[in-house]
Amino acid sequence: MTILEPALDTGPSPYHDLIGFRLVEWREDFARAQLAVAEHHLNRSGVVHGGVFLSLLDQIAGFAGLYAPAPGGPRFAVTLSISCSFMGQARAGVLTAIGRKVGGGRNIYMTRSEVRDEAGAALALAQGVHRYRAGSEPAGGAPAGG
Repeated sequence: MTILEPALDTGPSPYHDLIGFRLVEWREDFARAQLAVAEHHLNRSGVVHGGVFLSLLDQIAGFAGLYAPAPGGPRFAVTLSISCSFMGQARAGVLTAIGRKVGGGRNIYMTRSEVRDEAGAALALAQGVHRYRAGSEPAGGAPAGG
């Protein structure tokens, strides 16, 4: 069994707490998170619900475009569209989500994200389009308090 890595502090997020999303690596155009599968993640068939996969894909894709190396306030974005393909199932263990920013401009960015099981098998893949929220466009992020 894989041990969860320490989570990075990205500020309060009740939804992340609810599903168990833990951001563990974050850098320019890249983010990685983990989720320990629990009983509440399973559907009636006893496998991780597709909505859990989609939540991981969406969250990690958003983070991939929001890294701010310069000091300043946090950056925020909204998902405009996401297309997901499910390729496998999981019943237990630790899932790893990886997101990459693959293009974009001043206000819009595109991503690819994936969820893998502990053995490295791809379980779900996605492509997304995201828009920076007002003030989050510059790499320094939104002004503090903004």
